[in-house]
Formats: sequence, C-alpha cells, structure tokens
Amino acid sequence: MRVLRIVGRYFNLMADREDERQVIEQVSAGVVFRGTNLWILIFAILIASLGLNVNSTAVIIGAMLISPLMGPIIGMGLSVGIGDYDLLRRALKNYGVATLISVLTATVYFLLSPISEARSELLARTSPTLYDVLIAFCGGAAGVLALTTKSKGQVIPGVAIATALMPPLCTAGYGLATAQWSYFFGAFYLFFINTVFIAISTFFGVKLLRFHSYSNLKPELAKRGRRLVWIVVVVTMIPAAIMTVNIVKANVMERNIHHFMERELAQSGTQILSAAAEHDTLRVVAVGRTITDAEIASARGRMADYGLKGYGLTVIQGSDAESVEALSRQINNIVSSSDAATRRLNAQVAELEHQLENYSQYDTLTVHLAAEVAPLFPQVESIAVGRIGGGTVAMVSLKRGTSLSTADRQRLEQWLEARCSDDALDVIMR
Repeated sequence: MRVLRIVGRYFNLMADREDERQVIEQVSAGVVFRGTNLWILIFAILIASLGLNVNSTAVIIGAMLISPLMGPIIGMGLSVGIGDYDLLRRALKNYGVATLISVLTATVYFLLSPISEARSELLARTSPTLYDVLIAFCGGAAGVLALTTKSKGQVIPGVAIATALMPPLCTAGYGLATAQWSYFFGAFYLFFINTVFIAISTFFGVKLLRFHSYSNLKPELAKRGRRLVWIVVVVTMIPAAIMTVNIVKANVMERNIHHFMERELAQSGTQILSAAAEHDTLRVVAVGRTITDAEIASARGRMADYGLKGYGLTVIQGSDAESVEALSRQINNIVSSSDAATRRLNAQVAELEHQLENYSQYDTLTVHLAAEVAPLFPQVESIAVGRIGGGTVAMVSLKRGTSLSTADRQRLEQWLEARCSDDALDVIMR
C-alpha cells in the first residue's frame, strides 16, 4: 500500500489541475471561427498546401503550428465529457465551417498551382492506418492534459505537429482539384480519424480529471448519446484496421520473398534484379550466370516453406547483350533517382534537427526561469518561454489575487529579456 501511495503521488493529476471554469471558458473561446481565427486558418491552409506542393516538411510543420483547428475538436470532446450540449452544437457548427473553408481554400490553391505532381509528403496522407489512430489518441490525450493543467510548456505546439490536422485537409483539396477521388477520400478519412480520436481522448481526460457534469438531459437520452459516440469510434476504426492488416500482409510477403530469393535462387555470378508476386505467380528477373531448370524446379518445390504456398515461379533471365544493357540503364536511372531523393531527405532531416534543437532549448530555459523567478517575483505562479511565428514569447501567470506594479513589471520584462538574450521578447501576463 505504501508503494501505491508513493506511485500515486508521482502520477497524481489533480495537484496541478487548472481551475475548471477557466478551462471551459478557454476552450469555448477557441471554438469560434470568425474574424482573426478564420483568416489565420486560411493562411495556415495556404502555407500547408505550399509545403505539400514543394515537398517541404519544414513549411508543413510551420502551418500545423499556427493552425487553430484544434479548438472546435477539443471543444467537442470537452462538451460531451461535461454534458454541455450547447457547447457541442457550437463546436460542431464551427468545425464544419472550418473544414469546408479549409478544403475549398486548398482546392482553389491546387487549381491555380502550376505544380500538379503528387510528392511524397502529399502521398503520405492518403492511406491512414491504426497507427494514425494511436497517434491521434495519444496526441489528444497529451493536449487535454496540457490544457487542463497550469504548466503547459511546449505541449500544445507538439500536439499540433504530431496529430497533423492541416495536411490531410490540403491533400483532400488536392484530390478535388485534380479529380483523384482516392486521394480525397483517403486524406479526408485521415482527418476524420484525427478528429474523432482527439475528441475521444479529450472526453476521457475530462472524466479522469473529474470535471463536473452540466447535463440536464434525461438518463435515457444521455445513454443513447454515449452509445452513438462509441458507434462512431468503432466505425471510424474499421477501415483503418483493414488497411493496417493489408500493410502487414504485404510486409510479411515481401520478407518471405526476400528470404526465398536469398536462400534458394541466389548463387555466385547471378544478379537478381527484381522479384514480385503478381496474380499467384512469383516473377523473378535475373541476369548473369543462368539458373538451371533443375535449380528452378528445386526452388519451386520449397516455396511452401517460405509462406508462398499456391504461388507459381517464373524466372526471366536476360541472356542477350541488348536486354542486359536495357536493364542496366533502368538500374542506373533508379540509382540516380534514389541518390537525389536521399540528398533531399538528408537536407530535410538536418532542418528538422535544427528546429527540434530550437524547441528543446526553450524547454530547458523554461525550467531554469521557473526556479529563478520565485525569489525575485513572489507574485508569479508559473512561467513558460517558447517560439511563436518569428519571435520569442514569454507567458507569465500571476497568483490569484495578486498583481505587479508598473515598476515591477518593467523589471520583470528586463530580467526576462536578459535571461532569454532577446531584446524583442514579447511578454504576456495573465
């Protein structure tokens, strides 16, 4: 029991919980899409569409950071959790408006864009799986815990990047603009997965933190509503589960074929160029020393040992110089394309590592500032530093019932500018 009490103290969420009414007011304000919020959404969609169009991971991350799309989704989860169905109606309405405007904005952009080719960043948003379900659920859980506690740090921007709400909507717009319906439905389904599981994790978070219920519905209606929520969750997961099973099967098949080639057909002087299973037939293309009919028959008899039961085996061997030369040209083209893709990938990884280093330094700085601020300014309850847009922002929360004089506020701002080494630091107090 003593061990459980010790563990409970470490994992206790209630000690750091934000005021319930304040959280609800903050979420309610983030639900609304009009004026500034709407323009920020449009610009975020345009930035994300540009990033997908030119295959720039850094630009896409920037769009996800400034996107306000999380507001109505968290609002839906919170409203169901506390039974505030007026907030649920407003959240659903604004979610629909935001989704429609986002898809239309992306569609218009891709109709006007001279680049119509689907790059890897765009294609990655067309085939959701159960892994996307887990990412959305875990990201939403981290988001609601950050939103309902006093020490928010850099969690919310991280959630925005991890759950990736903007790119699927832009990809759906690309699908509409180019009349590629598989792209549209695949991307929109990914966006719907993110929506459902961010909202459901918010619902669980609210229940875990014991928020009060404001529902005045009859028990029968409330029970029916909960049943409907679970039906939506299960139905949303089914296609993702099917896609995941197909991907796993394809990976297992690829591994089995590789092992079969390596152990049964590979030999000195023979180069196997490709092997693919098509219509219950494994087609192998090889050059160099000829694989004899006896060796092929022997390999065919052992296919069941590699999970390839029911498949035939056809070995295509290029014997004349013209065929080998043509195959060589194909290989050289593939290698050249692969080298170029590798260089682009390395550049993107370096850029992401640089961005990650920038974010990490603010986390460390926040910890140091929180330790130093207490003796200097007793009125300050918490402090967090981060980067928003092109500048550094310091969020300062004062203890309830306290305030800072003009002189103390100036002294605090000068201290923060000195500690952050940033004369243009923007200090926000609440």
